[in-house]
This record gives sequence, structure tokens and C-alpha cells, in this order.
Amino acid sequence: MPGIVSYGAYIPALRLERKLVADAWGRHSMGGERSVANHDEDSITMCVEAGENCLHMRQREEIDGLFFASTTAPYQEKMNAALIATALDLRRELVTADFGNSMRSGVASLRAALDSVNSGSTRNLLVTAADCRDGHPKSDEEQAFGDGAAAILVGDQDPVATLEGDHSVHNEMIDVWRTAGDKFVKTWETRFILDEGYSAHMKEAVSGLLKKYDLKPGDISKLILPAPAVRPHGKLTASLGFDPKAQVQDPYLSRIGFCGAAHPLMMLTAALEEARPGDLLLMAAYGDGADAMLFKATDAIGPPVNRHSVAALAEGKIMLSSYVRFLSYRGVLEAMPGEPFRLFPSATASWRERKSSLRCHASRCRRCGAMSFPVQRVCADCRAKDDYEEVRVASMTGKVFTFTRDNLGGRSDDPVIVQTVAEMENGLRFYGIMTDCEPDSVELEMPVELTFRRLYEGAGFHNYFWKLRPAKRGGIG
Repeated sequence: MPGIVSYGAYIPALRLERKLVADAWGRHSMGGERSVANHDEDSITMCVEAGENCLHMRQREEIDGLFFASTTAPYQEKMNAALIATALDLRRELVTADFGNSMRSGVASLRAALDSVNSGSTRNLLVTAADCRDGHPKSDEEQAFGDGAAAILVGDQDPVATLEGDHSVHNEMIDVWRTAGDKFVKTWETRFILDEGYSAHMKEAVSGLLKKYDLKPGDISKLILPAPAVRPHGKLTASLGFDPKAQVQDPYLSRIGFCGAAHPLMMLTAALEEARPGDLLLMAAYGDGADAMLFKATDAIGPPVNRHSVAALAEGKIMLSSYVRFLSYRGVLEAMPGEPFRLFPSATASWRERKSSLRCHASRCRRCGAMSFPVQRVCADCRAKDDYEEVRVASMTGKVFTFTRDNLGGRSDDPVIVQTVAEMENGLRFYGIMTDCEPDSVELEMPVELTFRRLYEGAGFHNYFWKLRPAKRGGIG
């Protein structure tokens, strides 16, 4: 029977204390903190991270398709899912599709994946979802939003959870929206949004599912209820008759924020990490109506199958020192024009070098075993020509071999770049930029791993490559 066979999430390392935002505008703080995508992260890079987490220890050639869901897709007329699939080093014979323009797009893509596997069209389909939404400066949304991603692998063999039923309602109302030219999310009056929109329709969907399958609140092991803020989440939980301490999944709103289309799947991942055989998990999502889905944990459920748990990702963090830096990272303001050294890329060169730049392949000489990155036709050790095999480097770990701090090479808001050479597994030397750390903290022999990031924008398109980061983050490693 088809169902969920693996899962994983990603939460950026950076956090912003909401008090810093509130103090800047002389207004009330919601309390806690929110996750912030680094200046080299977006919805694509976060989905690659979540996908890597989900596919940990799995055979990538068995994946038949990849779906991408987001309201903040980096590309509007180019398939984002194809780029994610390439960065995850999935095979070319793959079904890819983008879902967007709705807070329910993550759940919609999961439903579509389950239908695809159930019909026999595919056997294993990876669903990815991420969001980096921007609220107007000074708005409640600026504090409440967070950045994050999730990945769910749906398959037909040994699922850890199966779909037992669903129920949906739709509703047309102008409550939360963006038009094609908007950078910031627009909202109507808060009480109208929460009372006539979120609360009413989430309650209708959840109650409808319980009635449809003759269930009571007490039958549900975990209620997975994404919400725009802590207060409406607690109020809705109480009105539905669930025990907030025993039955309700932590929404992580005070530590991460509301991560848009990805949030239901992030919470589902957290619930699966703690589920036991027979547990019933009820997940709901809101957006111009609501969806409710009922999952049952199977006997195959056990210790988390991913590499990093949601709880560990939430704990591993680096605090942003200022609200101004947050605004700069989001492109709301620019401290000084441009980056000092920028090469304008070529779409042709990007396509030609995609095996190394996107799939992160190195070459390993068949004669002497020496490895080179990027792929080289001629072995630097034994001079053999065109006698090599490609090896994926992205999953390897290593240690800092040497580094230098370039004080002029970075952005105006983050000027110091740590140019690093890492010695990876099998003796491979990887040259790259260090990210997600303070420059002064880098040292020789520091354990590192690879992460897919956006370098800069040039020639009208985004440029992605692999960087290095500390392998341990708040105990994660």
C-alpha cells in the first residue's frame, strides 16, 4: 500500500529575535524569534537541503519524480523542480512539476504524489516545499513569518504512514494575498482573517474529516495544525476539543515562525519523528479554504529515518545581531551598491558545467584513483585522458585543510568571505566559500560539509553552486 516512506525538514541556521524588530519600530514584540534564510539561500536551496535530509541512506536512482511547492519560487517561467532534482543528483528520466500560488500548495503536492503512486504512474515520488515570505516592514507578518522547507518521500514499499482519508473545503475571500508585482504579503483586517477565514475553515475541514470517518477528537494521536500565530493556534485547538498537551503537535511558531506552504509538511515531519505504530495523525492546512488529511503510522515506523530531526534543526542556530542586517539580506535595503568583484555568467557555460556545479560531481581516475573537482578529462596525477568515472561529492564530509579571510570579497552587509580548501573523503580537495558561520570561528581541521547555495544574480538569472559550512550546528552533526 502506498504511503510516506521517508521525510526530512530544513530550518536555516540564522534566527532573528522579534524584539529587535519591535524595538526598531517602537512597537510590541510577539516574543520569541523567527528563522531567516541567509543571503545565499532561497526556496530552491532550502528544498535541496530538505531533500538531502529526506533521502539520507536511500538509493536515488529509485526516485521517479519530484514536486516543488512554494509561494516564493525563485523562477516564474522556468521549472524550479528540475533544478532541485539536478542538485539532488536524481536521474534524468524523472517526472517534475511545480505547485504554487497558495498556502495549500505543499499539501496539494503531497496529495498529488500519493495519487500518482497509488495509480501506479510512479513508484517513488519526492515532494519538496519551501517558503521565504516577506511581510511589510513594521507589520505583524514581518515578525510572524519564518523560513523553512520540508521533503516527503511517497512510495509503494514499506511506508511508515499511510493516508486513511481526507476532506477539503474551498472559499473565495480576500484575506492574505500578493499580486504579480508585490514583494510584500498584503493582508486585510486581522479579525476578519482569523475569524471568517482561518478559524472557520480549518474547523470546518477538521470537523468534516472526523465526521466523514466517524472519529472523535480522542481518537487522534497528533493534531498537526499550522497557524499564522500562537494565539489563533491555541484558540482553534481548544474549540476543536483536543488536549493541547497530549494531542497537539508543537507548531514551532515561537522559535521558527510560520513557514507558509512548507509549514504543514514540516509539522508532519516532526510528528512522524515521534510517532508509534497505530498512531493517527491529522494534518490540516489553510488557504482560501482548507484541507485535512488523516495518516496512520504503520508497523514500519521507528527511529527517525532522516539525518537531522526538526527538533535538532530548531535548536542549532546563529542569532542575527541586528534588524538592519535582516532587511539587507531580504533586499529591502542595500548598505552599499553591489558586490566588488562579480563575474557575469553565461547560460551556455552554466549548462555545460552542470554536472559539477549543480550535481556536485567529481572525477575519479580509473587508473590511479585520484579525484578532481570539478570533473577533469585529464588526470592531474597519472595524465590518463578520458578514463574516469563521476563520483557525487555533495554527501561527503571533510575537514578544513587551509583557508584565508578575504575582507573585500563579500557583500556590503557581509564583507568578509572565508575562502576555504577542504580535504574531503578519499583525499579530494574541494575549494569553496564558507557559509553559516562567523569568519573568526573557522579554524584548521574544522569538520565541514557541503551545502547548495545561491551565489549572486547576473545576466538576469540566479547562479547556484556548492559551498562549505561547519558540519556541526548546535549539536547537529
